[in-house]
Amino acid sequence: MSFDLVVRGGTLPDGRVADIGIRGTKIAALGDLAGAEAGETVEAAGDLVSPPFVDPHFHMDATLSYGLPRLNASGTLLEGIALWGELKAVMTHEEVRDRALVYCDWAASMGLLAIRSHVDTCDDRLLGVEALLDVREKVKDYIDLQLVAFPQDGVFRDPTAWGNTLRALDRGVDVVGGIPHFERTMAEGARSVTALCELAAGRGLMVDMHCDETDDPMSRHVETLAHEVNRLGLHGRAAGSHLTSMHSMDNYYVSKLLPLMAEAGLAAIPNPLINIVLQGRHDSFPKRRGLTRVKEMRAQGITVGWGQDCVRDPWYSLGTADMLDVAFMGLHVAQMTHPDEMRACFDMVTTENAKILNLEGYGLEPGCTASLVVLDAGDPVEALRLRPDRLAVIARGKVISRQARNDPRLTIDGRPGRIRRRHAAGGNLG
Repeated sequence: MSFDLVVRGGTLPDGRVADIGIRGTKIAALGDLAGAEAGETVEAAGDLVSPPFVDPHFHMDATLSYGLPRLNASGTLLEGIALWGELKAVMTHEEVRDRALVYCDWAASMGLLAIRSHVDTCDDRLLGVEALLDVREKVKDYIDLQLVAFPQDGVFRDPTAWGNTLRALDRGVDVVGGIPHFERTMAEGARSVTALCELAAGRGLMVDMHCDETDDPMSRHVETLAHEVNRLGLHGRAAGSHLTSMHSMDNYYVSKLLPLMAEAGLAAIPNPLINIVLQGRHDSFPKRRGLTRVKEMRAQGITVGWGQDCVRDPWYSLGTADMLDVAFMGLHVAQMTHPDEMRACFDMVTTENAKILNLEGYGLEPGCTASLVVLDAGDPVEALRLRPDRLAVIARGKVISRQARNDPRLTIDGRPGRIRRRHAAGGNLG
Protein backbone atom coordinates (compact mmCIF):
# COMPACT_ATOMS: atom_id res chain seq x y z
CA MET A 1 0.00 0.00 0.00
CA SER A 2 1.46 3.35 -1.02
CA PHE A 3 0.42 6.98 -0.78
CA ASP A 4 1.66 10.31 -2.01
CA LEU A 5 1.48 11.70 1.53
CA VAL A 6 0.81 10.22 4.96
CA VAL A 7 0.01 12.21 8.09
CA ARG A 8 1.03 9.87 10.90
CA GLY A 9 -0.34 9.56 14.42
CA GLY A 10 -2.62 12.58 14.53
CA THR A 11 -5.45 13.05 17.01
CA LEU A 12 -8.71 13.81 15.19
CA PRO A 13 -11.23 16.28 16.66
CA ASP A 14 -13.39 13.37 17.88
CA GLY A 15 -10.44 11.93 19.84
CA ARG A 16 -9.46 9.09 17.51
CA VAL A 17 -5.76 8.66 16.79
CA ALA A 18 -5.19 7.72 13.16
CA ASP A 19 -2.90 7.93 10.17
CA ILE A 20 -4.25 9.70 7.09
CA GLY A 21 -3.19 8.42 3.68
CA ILE A 22 -3.49 10.80 0.74
CA ARG A 23 -3.36 10.10 -2.98
CA GLY A 24 -3.52 13.06 -5.32
CA THR A 25 -6.03 15.54 -3.96
CA LYS A 26 -8.13 13.07 -1.94
CA ILE A 27 -7.95 11.28 1.38
CA ALA A 28 -7.56 7.61 0.41
CA ALA A 29 -7.35 5.90 3.80
CA LEU A 30 -7.80 6.58 7.50
CA GLY A 31 -6.57 4.30 10.27
CA ASP A 32 -3.43 2.34 11.10
CA LEU A 33 -1.18 2.71 8.06
CA ALA A 34 1.99 1.33 9.66
CA GLY A 35 4.27 -0.04 6.98
CA ALA A 36 2.60 1.91 4.18
CA GLU A 37 4.95 3.61 1.77
CA ALA A 38 4.66 7.37 1.37
CA GLY A 39 6.24 9.86 -0.96
CA GLU A 40 6.11 12.39 1.89
CA THR A 41 5.36 12.07 5.60
CA VAL A 42 4.07 14.55 8.15
CA GLU A 43 4.60 13.36 11.73
CA ALA A 44 1.66 14.55 13.81
CA ALA A 45 2.80 12.61 16.92
CA GLY A 46 -0.50 12.92 18.78
CA ASP A 47 -1.15 16.52 17.81
CA LEU A 48 -4.57 17.66 16.67
CA VAL A 49 -5.35 17.11 12.99
CA SER A 50 -8.40 19.04 11.84
CA PRO A 51 -10.16 19.77 8.60
CA PRO A 52 -9.26 23.30 7.53
CA PHE A 53 -10.70 26.39 9.14
CA VAL A 54 -13.56 28.10 7.32
CA ASP A 55 -14.55 31.77 7.51
CA PRO A 56 -18.17 32.35 6.38
CA HIS A 57 -18.08 36.15 6.59
CA PHE A 58 -15.27 38.45 5.50
CA HIS A 59 -14.61 41.66 3.52
CA MET A 60 -11.53 40.95 1.44
CA ASP A 61 -11.87 44.06 -0.73
CA ALA A 62 -11.22 46.18 2.39
CA THR A 63 -8.73 44.03 4.27
CA LEU A 64 -5.31 45.44 5.25
CA SER A 65 -6.40 48.98 4.37
CA TYR A 66 -6.30 50.24 7.96
CA GLY A 67 -5.46 53.97 8.06
CA LEU A 68 -6.32 54.59 4.41
CA PRO A 69 -7.18 57.34 3.71
CA ARG A 70 -7.66 58.08 7.43
CA LEU A 71 -8.52 56.36 10.70
CA ASN A 72 -12.00 55.62 12.01
CA ALA A 73 -11.86 58.14 14.85
CA SER A 74 -15.20 57.24 16.45
CA GLY A 75 -14.82 53.49 16.04
CA THR A 76 -18.44 53.21 14.89
CA LEU A 77 -20.00 51.15 12.14
CA LEU A 78 -21.37 54.22 10.38
CA GLU A 79 -18.04 56.04 10.30
CA GLY A 80 -16.46 52.86 8.99
CA ILE A 81 -18.98 52.77 6.15
CA ALA A 82 -18.33 56.43 5.37
CA LEU A 83 -14.57 55.85 5.48
CA TRP A 84 -14.93 52.88 3.15
CA GLY A 85 -16.73 55.17 0.70
CA GLU A 86 -13.72 57.51 0.74
CA LEU A 87 -11.27 54.66 0.19
CA LYS A 88 -13.40 53.10 -2.53
CA ALA A 89 -13.21 56.32 -4.55
CA VAL A 90 -9.39 56.28 -4.72
CA MET A 91 -8.35 52.61 -4.58
CA THR A 92 -7.07 50.72 -7.62
CA HIS A 93 -7.58 47.21 -8.95
CA GLU A 94 -3.94 46.36 -8.24
CA GLU A 95 -4.12 47.64 -4.67
CA VAL A 96 -7.23 45.62 -3.82
CA ARG A 97 -5.80 42.51 -5.50
CA ASP A 98 -2.42 42.77 -3.77
CA ARG A 99 -3.88 43.39 -0.30
CA ALA A 100 -6.20 40.41 -0.75
CA LEU A 101 -3.38 38.15 -1.91
CA VAL A 102 -1.30 39.06 1.14
CA TYR A 103 -4.29 38.23 3.31
CA CYS A 104 -4.73 34.89 1.53
CA ASP A 105 -1.12 34.04 2.40
CA TRP A 106 -1.88 34.88 6.03
CA ALA A 107 -4.99 32.71 5.88
CA ALA A 108 -3.19 29.75 4.31
CA SER A 109 -0.48 29.85 6.98
CA MET A 110 -3.19 29.65 9.65
CA GLY A 111 -5.00 26.72 8.02
CA LEU A 112 -7.88 28.92 6.84
CA LEU A 113 -8.62 27.38 3.44
CA ALA A 114 -12.22 28.41 2.74
CA ILE A 115 -13.47 32.00 2.90
CA ARG A 116 -16.74 33.67 1.96
CA SER A 117 -16.03 37.32 1.19
CA HIS A 118 -18.58 40.03 0.57
CA VAL A 119 -17.54 42.44 -2.18
CA ASP A 120 -19.10 45.88 -2.60
CA THR A 121 -21.27 46.28 -5.70
CA CYS A 122 -22.10 49.97 -5.07
CA ASP A 123 -19.36 51.01 -7.47
CA ASP A 124 -20.13 51.49 -11.14
CA ARG A 125 -16.57 50.38 -11.99
CA LEU A 126 -17.06 47.07 -10.12
CA LEU A 127 -13.37 47.46 -9.28
CA GLY A 128 -13.52 45.35 -6.13
CA VAL A 129 -15.52 42.66 -7.90
CA GLU A 130 -13.01 42.40 -10.73
CA ALA A 131 -10.06 42.40 -8.31
CA LEU A 132 -11.49 39.62 -6.16
CA LEU A 133 -12.47 37.54 -9.19
CA ASP A 134 -8.80 37.81 -10.12
CA VAL A 135 -7.79 36.76 -6.61
CA ARG A 136 -10.23 33.83 -6.62
CA GLU A 137 -8.54 32.49 -9.74
CA LYS A 138 -5.04 32.98 -8.33
CA VAL A 139 -5.71 31.17 -5.03
CA LYS A 140 -8.02 28.41 -6.31
CA ASP A 141 -5.40 25.69 -5.78
CA TYR A 142 -5.30 26.26 -2.03
CA ILE A 143 -8.26 28.43 -0.93
CA ASP A 144 -11.95 28.05 -1.72
CA LEU A 145 -13.02 31.69 -2.11
CA GLN A 146 -16.75 32.37 -2.36
CA LEU A 147 -17.77 35.89 -3.31
CA VAL A 148 -20.99 37.62 -2.25
CA ALA A 149 -22.45 40.45 -4.31
CA PHE A 150 -22.90 42.99 -1.51
CA PRO A 151 -24.63 46.33 -2.19
CA GLN A 152 -22.96 48.06 0.76
CA ASP A 153 -24.96 51.30 0.45
CA GLY A 154 -28.33 49.56 0.02
CA VAL A 155 -29.61 47.89 -3.11
CA PHE A 156 -32.46 50.43 -3.38
CA ARG A 157 -30.84 53.29 -1.50
CA ASP A 158 -28.02 53.48 -4.06
CA PRO A 159 -29.49 54.27 -7.50
CA THR A 160 -27.16 51.96 -9.47
CA ALA A 161 -26.73 49.16 -6.91
CA TRP A 162 -29.37 46.81 -8.34
CA GLY A 163 -27.92 46.93 -11.82
CA ASN A 164 -24.38 46.60 -10.52
CA THR A 165 -25.36 43.60 -8.41
CA LEU A 166 -26.79 41.90 -11.49
CA ARG A 167 -23.59 42.69 -13.40
CA ALA A 168 -21.48 41.20 -10.60
CA LEU A 169 -23.52 37.99 -10.60
CA ASP A 170 -23.26 37.81 -14.40
CA ARG A 171 -19.46 37.97 -14.04
CA GLY A 172 -19.37 34.94 -11.77
CA VAL A 173 -19.93 36.16 -8.21
CA ASP A 174 -21.31 33.21 -6.25
CA VAL A 175 -23.81 34.47 -3.66
CA VAL A 176 -26.51 37.16 -3.40
CA GLY A 177 -26.03 39.62 -0.54
CA GLY A 178 -27.92 42.55 0.92
CA ILE A 179 -28.12 45.02 3.80
CA PRO A 180 -31.82 45.66 4.50
CA HIS A 181 -31.33 47.65 7.71
CA PHE A 182 -29.33 50.24 5.75
CA GLU A 183 -32.13 51.01 3.31
CA ARG A 184 -33.99 54.30 3.81
CA THR A 185 -37.01 52.80 5.58
CA MET A 186 -38.03 49.55 7.24
CA ALA A 187 -40.43 48.97 4.35
CA GLU A 188 -37.67 49.44 1.77
CA GLY A 189 -35.49 47.06 3.78
CA ALA A 190 -38.17 44.37 3.72
CA ARG A 191 -38.71 44.95 -0.01
CA SER A 192 -34.97 44.51 -0.61
CA VAL A 193 -34.99 41.15 1.18
CA THR A 194 -37.85 39.93 -1.00
CA ALA A 195 -36.28 41.17 -4.23
CA LEU A 196 -32.84 39.75 -3.48
CA CYS A 197 -34.19 36.37 -2.37
CA GLU A 198 -36.25 36.17 -5.55
CA LEU A 199 -33.11 36.98 -7.51
CA ALA A 200 -31.18 34.18 -5.78
CA ALA A 201 -34.00 31.68 -6.26
CA GLY A 202 -34.29 32.55 -9.94
CA ARG A 203 -30.57 32.01 -10.49
CA GLY A 204 -30.17 28.99 -8.24
CA LEU A 205 -27.76 30.84 -5.94
CA MET A 206 -27.18 31.05 -2.20
CA VAL A 207 -28.16 34.09 -0.13
CA ASP A 208 -26.13 35.73 2.65
CA MET A 209 -27.41 39.05 3.97
CA HIS A 210 -26.00 41.49 6.46
CA CYS A 211 -29.14 41.53 8.55
CA ASP A 212 -30.10 43.74 11.48
CA GLU A 213 -26.53 44.82 12.28
CA THR A 214 -27.79 47.40 14.72
CA ASP A 215 -28.72 47.87 18.37
CA ASP A 216 -32.31 48.73 17.36
CA PRO A 217 -34.60 45.94 18.66
CA MET A 218 -37.19 46.93 16.04
CA SER A 219 -34.87 46.01 13.18
CA ARG A 220 -36.48 42.69 12.36
CA HIS A 221 -35.51 41.95 8.77
CA VAL A 222 -34.37 38.46 9.73
CA GLU A 223 -38.05 37.59 10.09
CA THR A 224 -38.65 38.62 6.47
CA LEU A 225 -35.54 36.74 5.38
CA ALA A 226 -36.70 33.53 7.07
CA HIS A 227 -40.18 33.95 5.54
CA GLU A 228 -38.77 34.43 2.04
CA VAL A 229 -36.48 31.43 2.42
CA ASN A 230 -39.55 29.36 3.27
CA ARG A 231 -41.64 30.84 0.48
CA LEU A 232 -38.99 30.42 -2.21
CA GLY A 233 -37.54 27.07 -1.14
CA LEU A 234 -34.09 28.42 -0.29
CA HIS A 235 -33.71 26.03 2.65
CA GLY A 236 -30.07 25.28 3.42
CA ARG A 237 -28.92 27.96 0.97
CA ALA A 238 -29.43 31.10 3.05
CA ALA A 239 -27.68 32.82 5.95
CA GLY A 240 -28.28 35.91 8.03
CA SER A 241 -25.04 37.58 9.09
CA HIS A 242 -24.55 39.61 12.29
CA LEU A 243 -28.17 39.62 13.59
CA THR A 244 -27.03 41.88 16.42
CA SER A 245 -30.43 43.49 16.99
CA MET A 246 -31.57 40.16 18.41
CA HIS A 247 -29.59 40.79 21.58
CA SER A 248 -31.96 43.71 22.30
CA MET A 249 -35.24 42.17 21.12
CA ASP A 250 -38.18 41.35 23.32
CA ASN A 251 -37.91 37.77 24.57
CA TYR A 252 -41.44 36.85 23.55
CA TYR A 253 -40.82 38.01 20.00
CA VAL A 254 -37.59 36.01 19.86
CA SER A 255 -39.49 32.93 21.06
CA LYS A 256 -41.52 33.19 17.82
CA LEU A 257 -38.61 34.20 15.61
CA LEU A 258 -36.21 31.36 16.37
CA PRO A 259 -38.62 28.54 15.37
CA LEU A 260 -39.29 30.41 12.12
CA MET A 261 -35.56 30.55 11.40
CA ALA A 262 -35.19 26.87 12.24
CA GLU A 263 -38.11 25.96 9.98
CA ALA A 264 -36.45 27.86 7.12
CA GLY A 265 -33.08 26.19 7.67
CA LEU A 266 -31.66 29.72 7.86
CA ALA A 267 -28.06 29.75 9.11
CA ALA A 268 -26.72 32.48 11.38
CA ILE A 269 -23.26 34.05 11.23
CA PRO A 270 -22.31 36.17 14.26
CA ASN A 271 -18.96 37.95 14.06
CA PRO A 272 -17.87 38.29 17.69
CA LEU A 273 -14.67 40.31 17.29
CA ILE A 274 -16.43 42.99 15.29
CA ASN A 275 -19.89 42.83 16.85
CA ILE A 276 -18.62 43.58 20.36
CA VAL A 277 -16.42 46.42 19.06
CA LEU A 278 -18.98 48.20 16.86
CA GLN A 279 -22.25 47.61 18.72
CA GLY A 280 -23.38 49.36 21.88
CA ARG A 281 -21.50 52.54 20.94
CA HIS A 282 -24.50 54.71 21.85
CA ASP A 283 -24.94 53.06 25.24
CA SER A 284 -23.69 54.60 28.47
CA PHE A 285 -24.05 51.90 31.13
CA PRO A 286 -24.92 49.10 31.09
CA LYS A 287 -23.36 48.55 27.65
CA ARG A 288 -24.83 45.83 25.48
CA ARG A 289 -22.51 43.12 24.20
CA GLY A 290 -23.66 43.36 20.60
CA LEU A 291 -23.66 39.60 19.99
CA THR A 292 -26.72 37.73 18.78
CA ARG A 293 -28.33 34.88 20.74
CA VAL A 294 -25.92 32.12 19.82
CA LYS A 295 -26.77 29.52 22.46
CA GLU A 296 -30.51 30.01 22.03
CA MET A 297 -30.26 29.58 18.25
CA ARG A 298 -28.17 26.45 18.61
CA ALA A 299 -30.74 25.05 21.03
CA GLN A 300 -33.35 25.44 18.28
CA GLY A 301 -31.22 23.43 15.86
CA ILE A 302 -30.15 26.48 13.84
CA THR A 303 -26.73 26.18 12.20
CA VAL A 304 -24.52 28.89 13.70
CA GLY A 305 -20.97 29.62 12.56
CA TRP A 306 -18.45 32.18 13.82
CA GLY A 307 -17.26 34.70 11.22
CA GLN A 308 -14.24 36.98 11.25
CA ASP A 309 -15.69 39.90 9.23
CA CYS A 310 -12.67 42.25 9.22
CA VAL A 311 -8.89 42.35 9.55
CA ARG A 312 -7.16 45.76 9.69
CA ASP A 313 -9.70 47.78 7.74
CA PRO A 314 -12.00 50.80 8.29
CA TRP A 315 -14.04 48.89 10.88
CA TYR A 316 -11.40 46.93 12.83
CA SER A 317 -7.76 47.70 13.54
CA LEU A 318 -6.63 44.21 14.59
CA GLY A 319 -6.80 40.62 13.35
CA THR A 320 -4.48 37.86 12.10
CA ALA A 321 -6.63 35.52 9.94
CA ASP A 322 -6.78 33.11 12.89
CA MET A 323 -10.27 31.63 13.21
CA LEU A 324 -9.33 30.28 16.63
CA ASP A 325 -9.07 33.89 17.82
CA VAL A 326 -12.61 34.40 16.54
CA ALA A 327 -13.93 31.30 18.29
CA PHE A 328 -12.03 32.17 21.49
CA MET A 329 -13.69 35.57 21.65
CA GLY A 330 -17.05 34.08 20.70
CA LEU A 331 -17.06 31.52 23.48
CA HIS A 332 -16.34 34.26 26.01
CA VAL A 333 -19.02 36.67 24.86
CA ALA A 334 -21.60 33.91 24.37
CA GLN A 335 -20.57 32.35 27.71
CA MET A 336 -20.02 28.96 26.07
CA THR A 337 -17.53 27.65 28.63
CA HIS A 338 -18.80 24.10 29.27
CA PRO A 339 -16.41 21.59 27.62
CA ASP A 340 -19.15 20.52 25.20
CA GLU A 341 -19.83 24.15 24.31
CA MET A 342 -16.16 24.86 23.76
CA ARG A 343 -15.91 21.88 21.43
CA ALA A 344 -18.95 23.26 19.62
CA CYS A 345 -17.09 26.56 19.19
CA PHE A 346 -14.30 24.67 17.44
CA ASP A 347 -16.90 23.09 15.16
CA MET A 348 -18.28 26.58 14.50
CA VAL A 349 -15.05 27.56 12.72
CA THR A 350 -14.70 24.22 10.93
CA THR A 351 -17.56 21.82 10.16
CA GLU A 352 -20.48 24.16 10.89
CA ASN A 353 -19.05 26.89 8.68
CA ALA A 354 -18.41 24.31 5.95
CA LYS A 355 -22.16 23.52 6.05
CA ILE A 356 -23.02 27.21 5.66
CA LEU A 357 -20.78 27.48 2.58
CA ASN A 358 -22.11 24.14 1.24
CA LEU A 359 -18.53 23.00 0.71
CA GLU A 360 -18.20 19.73 -1.18
CA GLY A 361 -15.70 17.10 -0.06
CA TYR A 362 -15.01 18.73 3.29
CA GLY A 363 -13.87 16.51 6.16
CA LEU A 364 -11.38 13.86 7.24
CA GLU A 365 -12.95 10.71 5.85
CA PRO A 366 -11.81 8.69 2.81
CA GLY A 367 -13.02 10.38 -0.35
CA CYS A 368 -12.88 13.86 1.15
CA THR A 369 -10.62 16.55 -0.28
CA ALA A 370 -7.15 16.21 1.25
CA SER A 371 -7.12 19.62 2.92
CA LEU A 372 -6.28 19.67 6.62
CA VAL A 373 -4.23 21.35 9.31
CA VAL A 374 -1.94 19.93 12.02
CA LEU A 375 -2.05 22.03 15.19
CA ASP A 376 0.38 22.04 18.11
CA ALA A 377 -2.39 21.07 20.53
CA GLY A 378 -3.90 17.84 21.80
CA ASP A 379 -7.61 18.45 21.28
CA PRO A 380 -10.08 21.14 20.16
CA VAL A 381 -10.48 22.72 23.60
CA GLU A 382 -6.72 23.02 24.03
CA ALA A 383 -6.52 24.53 20.55
CA LEU A 384 -9.05 27.18 21.57
CA ARG A 385 -7.25 27.89 24.83
CA LEU A 386 -3.83 28.28 23.25
CA ARG A 387 -4.47 29.28 19.60
CA PRO A 388 -1.32 27.29 18.81
CA ASP A 389 1.14 27.06 15.94
CA ARG A 390 0.01 25.34 12.77
CA LEU A 391 2.69 22.71 12.33
CA ALA A 392 1.56 21.85 8.80
CA VAL A 393 -1.15 22.98 6.43
CA ILE A 394 -2.14 20.68 3.57
CA ALA A 395 -4.28 21.92 0.70
CA ARG A 396 -5.59 19.44 -1.87
CA GLY A 397 -2.88 16.95 -1.04
CA LYS A 398 0.03 19.39 -1.04
CA VAL A 399 1.88 20.67 2.03
CA ILE A 400 1.72 24.44 1.60
CA SER A 401 2.90 25.64 5.01
CA ARG A 402 5.13 24.31 7.76
CA GLN A 403 6.01 25.57 11.22
CA ALA A 404 8.84 24.24 13.35
CA ARG A 405 7.57 22.49 16.45
CA ASN A 406 8.34 24.17 19.75
CA ASP A 407 9.22 21.84 22.66
CA PRO A 408 6.16 19.58 22.36
CA ARG A 409 6.56 17.37 25.40
CA LEU A 410 7.77 19.49 28.30
CA THR A 411 7.73 17.94 31.78
CA ILE A 412 6.43 20.17 34.56
CA ASP A 413 6.94 18.85 38.10
CA GLY A 414 7.04 15.33 36.70
CA ARG A 415 3.83 15.80 34.75
CA PRO A 416 3.60 16.00 30.96
CA GLY A 417 2.99 19.50 29.73
CA ARG A 418 3.06 21.54 26.56
CA ILE A 419 4.70 24.79 25.56
CA ARG A 420 3.02 26.81 22.85
CA ARG A 421 4.48 29.73 20.96
CA ARG A 422 2.27 32.14 19.03
CA HIS A 423 3.40 33.41 15.64
CA ALA A 424 2.16 36.29 13.53
CA ALA A 425 0.09 35.28 10.54
CA GLY A 426 2.08 34.71 7.42
CA GLY A 427 4.36 31.81 8.32
CA ASN A 428 6.59 29.69 6.13
CA LEU A 429 4.50 29.10 3.03
CA GLY A 430 5.89 26.33 0.88
